[in-house]
Amino acid sequence: MRQTILGTGEARVKTDTWSCSTSLPPYFSSAQGARAFVRHNLIDHDLSDLLDPVVLCASELATNVILHARTEYTVTLLALGGTLALQVEDHTQENLPGLTGMAAGRQVRAMASATCGRGLELVSLLSHEWGVSADRPGCKTVWASFRTPGEVATLAA
Repeated sequence: MRQTILGTGEARVKTDTWSCSTSLPPYFSSAQGARAFVRHNLIDHDLSDLLDPVVLCASELATNVILHARTEYTVTLLALGGTLALQVEDHTQENLPGLTGMAAGRQVRAMASATCGRGLELVSLLSHEWGVSADRPGCKTVWASFRTPGEVATLAA
């Protein structure tokens, strides 16, 4: 679907398929940059209904990279049809069998007494599906997918 947005003297064409990425350093302050990037692009693509869950998931995944991988990371938003994917790729050199072995879409539960570890639980609760891939050597991508409001309305009909 193509949508023409008319503004002040010029027309912009929006499509259901788009992607954008940003790379960020492994500093705690960069999680705020990840949130701002996601917020800006969701608003720009008329997906404000997804702001809260996607921004929170981006923040949690960015924080995981900062705490655990400690590498530069890339945040990507990819819209394809009725699905929005959030991907956070880091450059970890470690083999992470516990994380990469998780089944896509599986719900994660943190231990009630744990003082950390709730990030992936939040991602699993807020997203439609989520998973981990290690498709490129030396890189790991944690992703989450969200149904766009138009897709949710279509499914409900």
